[in-house]
Amino acid sequence: MDRRKFVANSTVGGAAALMAGSAFAQSPEIRWRCASSYPKSLDTVFNAPQIVADYVAKVTGGKFQISLHAAGELVPAFGVLDAVSNANVECGHTASFFYWGKDPSLVFDYTVPFGMNTRQYMAWYQYGEGRSLIQGSMRDHGIVSFACGNFGAQMGGWFRKEIKSMADLKGMKMRIGGFSGAVFSKVGGVPQSIPAGEIYPSLERGVIDSAEWVGPYDDEKLGLSKVAKYYYYPGWQEGSGQLSFYINQQKFEALPPEYKALLEMACQAATLLTLNKYDHVNPAAIRRLVGSGAQLKAFPKEVLAGLYKASKEVLEEYSAKNEKFKRLYDSYRQYQASITPWFTLGEMSYDRLIEDSLRTK
Repeated sequence: MDRRKFVANSTVGGAAALMAGSAFAQSPEIRWRCASSYPKSLDTVFNAPQIVADYVAKVTGGKFQISLHAAGELVPAFGVLDAVSNANVECGHTASFFYWGKDPSLVFDYTVPFGMNTRQYMAWYQYGEGRSLIQGSMRDHGIVSFACGNFGAQMGGWFRKEIKSMADLKGMKMRIGGFSGAVFSKVGGVPQSIPAGEIYPSLERGVIDSAEWVGPYDDEKLGLSKVAKYYYYPGWQEGSGQLSFYINQQKFEALPPEYKALLEMACQAATLLTLNKYDHVNPAAIRRLVGSGAQLKAFPKEVLAGLYKASKEVLEEYSAKNEKFKRLYDSYRQYQASITPWFTLGEMSYDRLIEDSLRTK
């Protein structure tokens, strides 16, 4: 669905357009810049903050304008947090796990290895303690953060060679994001932090041996199947992936109440539409990738067991030495334990039923 049609034709958008001449008649004119961590070529993730910008502009009759800038245009891909925190830009769109080295607790504003799936995570974020705890962490950096897009479940990555045992990971140089890199290091791998636009040439030149990014649609756009043929699943490192809309706290607090509420609503719309888009485009993309020669491989159980053990150890190590991390980890872990049985009973059993039914001739 075209995002402009969504805003114009939806009940909320239509009502908001009618209100624009009245409720926002006395509202100030505001111009903000939004720095993205992503290139324009990754249209779905790059488009998430554009949905926000389109929404607020439409509802306010053009009084609130947000211009979107791709990675590198205003700040480097991994420089969004500092840029927003220092008010070099008013807002930004990024993934908080990029900054776990600065503040380990920020990984919970994205995901952790062997974590909750997207619906479970969003339930914790919206109705559990997730949002309040994350907002507390973000305040330490002078930022207000809203969920703004989600990748959904991801793939395990592209590899030049087959993975048959834990020994195959030792010494392997892999582009792997955020906190998952600490887990990969724990099992003997060599994690590399590389922006999206540099992954292909790094694989092509042999600077890295493997890479994970997101999933079929974005991975196809990056051309990763051309330089590594083995495509592994499941994405143990990212069973979900929340994107975030950062706003400088002082800039946010200076907004009228109606603009604050509008930004939050727009981010909620962007989260849903971005996830819907990935669910729509990934099935066709995986068929194209396999059709062009990519070899789908499941990680051996031994490897997943080893990565799970390492993930738990790393999470507990950080929890033991960082009180803020511990508060989030305890809440996250307890919520995952409480919600997973229902998903196993309801969702997973239904998915298996449908899969078996579709296979029936």
